[in-house]
Amino acid sequence: MEIAICGKLALSPNHVFNPKPGERSSVCKGLCSTLCASVVKSATTAGRGGGGLLERPVIEKATPGRESEFDLRRSRKTTPPYRVILHNDDFNRREYVVQVLMKVIPGMTLDNAVNIMQEAHCNGMSLVIICAQADAEEHCTQLRGNGLLSSIEPASGGCC
Repeated sequence: MEIAICGKLALSPNHVFNPKPGERSSVCKGLCSTLCASVVKSATTAGRGGGGLLERPVIEKATPGRESEFDLRRSRKTTPPYRVILHNDDFNRREYVVQVLMKVIPGMTLDNAVNIMQEAHCNGMSLVIICAQADAEEHCTQLRGNGLLSSIEPASGGCC
């Protein structure tokens, strides 16, 4: 006979956990099933002495082919940086350009958006952000989707 140990309490012999040999059960007979977490034990086979042994916990590994969040962050840091460039156009109002920059670029403040818009207006183009290639492509696509002229280039060369 085994005494179930639930949570932090060792319960009396009326709370007995008695599965058949080889059976897995998470139901403990008695009050412990309503008072605390259920116990999962594997019953010992007949003829073995020494009481029941708890099985070793199974540690699940990441699904093959699926990267963890840490791996994604590390891979983004190792990719070469790219510049997102905003080009001046004669179609969009300045206020609209500022609104789009604040909507599309994470962490973009009003002051930075105004400065970027003003630089693009005066100089023909302005650096919006330097980031990983995948992020730069996404920002460029979103800016274009909102009617702004934009491009990307490797941060190691080119203009700006």
